[in-house]
Amino acid sequence: MISLEHVYKSYENGTPAIEDVTFAMEDGEFAFLVGPSGSGKTTIIKLLTGEIASTEGRVVVNGYDMGTISRRRLPALRRTLGVIFQDFRLIDNRNVYENVALAMHVYGARNSEIKRRVPYVLGLVGLEDRMRDMPRELSGGEQQRVAIARALANNPRTIIADEPTGNIDPELSAELMKLLSKISEQGTTMLVVTHEHDLVNQFAKRVIRIVNGRLASDSEGWYQA
Repeated sequence: MISLEHVYKSYENGTPAIEDVTFAMEDGEFAFLVGPSGSGKTTIIKLLTGEIASTEGRVVVNGYDMGTISRRRLPALRRTLGVIFQDFRLIDNRNVYENVALAMHVYGARNSEIKRRVPYVLGLVGLEDRMRDMPRELSGGEQQRVAIARALANNPRTIIADEPTGNIDPELSAELMKLLSKISEQGTTMLVVTHEHDLVNQFAKRVIRIVNGRLASDSEGWYQA
C-alpha cells in the first residue's frame, strides 16, 4: 500500500517541489504517475523510497511511516520495494543471473533461496535461457526485462517503474506494459512513472497526473498532456 496525505516538499532554498499531494494505492493496484518534466514525479519517487523526507504531510509505504522510520529500518522497507530504472543500471561485468542474484544477496538471502528464485523470475520475463549472457549481449528490451526480473527478485509488495520504456524501441513499450500489468494482477502494487501519454492511453488503468507539483487529476484510463 502507498499513501500520501497532504504532502509538501520544498528544496533547501524554499522552492516547492510538490504541494499538498494526496493519493493512495491499495495492494495489487496498477497506476500510472504522469506529468511533464519538472512536475514533481521524481520527488514523489524519492519520498516513496526513503531517499528524501517530506517537508510536511504523511507518506506511508507498505506499512512504514516514512516520516518516522529510522535509518536502521530503511533496508527492511526497501526489501518490500522493487525499482525499475529507465537506464537499466545493470552491472556490465556480471552476467544476467549474477545481476539478479546480487539484488537478493544485498538483503541477506540464502544461497539456496537465490538459486531457486533467480531462474523463476527470469522465467517470468522470458529470459531463462539467457542467464549466462552478459548485458552487452542483450538488446535494449532484453536488458529492461533483466531489470524487471531484478526488481522482482525479493518478491516485493510494490514496484516503482521510473520511465521504464524510455530507452527501448516504441514497439516494445506496449509489450513491456503488458508484462508489468500481468505482474500486478498477481498481487504486486505497480506504480509506473512516465510522460508518454500515447502509451498510457493504450491501457485502461488509473492515471495520477501531477502538474507544477500539484495533483491535477486522478482518474481511470485517459491521459492528455
